[in-house]
Amino acid sequence: MNAQVEPSHFWDSPPRNKVFVDRANRLLRRIDCRRANDRELREAIARLRYQAYFRADSIAPNRFATFADDYDAMENAYLYALYVDGELASSLRLHIVSKEHPKSPSLEVFSDHLRSKLDAGNVLVDATCFVADERLSWRHPDLPYVTLRIVFLAAEYFAASYCLVAARAEQQAFYRRAFNLQVVAKPRCYSQFKSPFSLMTLDFPTEAKALYRKYPFYCSSSFERRGLLQDP
Repeated sequence: MNAQVEPSHFWDSPPRNKVFVDRANRLLRRIDCRRANDRELREAIARLRYQAYFRADSIAPNRFATFADDYDAMENAYLYALYVDGELASSLRLHIVSKEHPKSPSLEVFSDHLRSKLDAGNVLVDATCFVADERLSWRHPDLPYVTLRIVFLAAEYFAASYCLVAARAEQQAFYRRAFNLQVVAKPRCYSQFKSPFSLMTLDFPTEAKALYRKYPFYCSSSFERRGLLQDP
């Protein structure tokens, strides 16, 4: 339900140089991004979530060693698994929120901040359940930037006005430096998590060009966006 990924080195200041861009491009070529439409892949994602959240002491233990919730099954939910050289490396969940589909984790917790945007006809991309495999995250330090690329592909595809992230205090500097996300609501509790989260938002139409200049590997074709986001 939150934008949680471990270990803590993911929240370091993002690099801004040609070496980083070249390295991220090389990693991206090794990535297989799969939308989780079948039970087997969703179960693998649920296990990865549990490992990341439990390792970070964000959730209580459970006997199934999995983490899933009712938001996974919503009509406007998009679950993704990213594989590096055939190994499950990270996962991210998106909800595409609109007047037709007005539900998501952030809408539930921060409805007083978001309802007016929805009522005005804006489309929101709510990015949650961002997790990574610990071993692979150390091996591939650019993994968070490659994983979060999906958020901006979705914003482009659905003509979104805002991207949303719920972040703990120690994560906010990363999102601010990396993507210019801004805190718009003070910390609140989510039912299954021990720590509170603040709402961060990005005005996508305003920031898109700057993001693409900073991270040219975020550029995508309409063919790629359709392949990842068009319903089967």
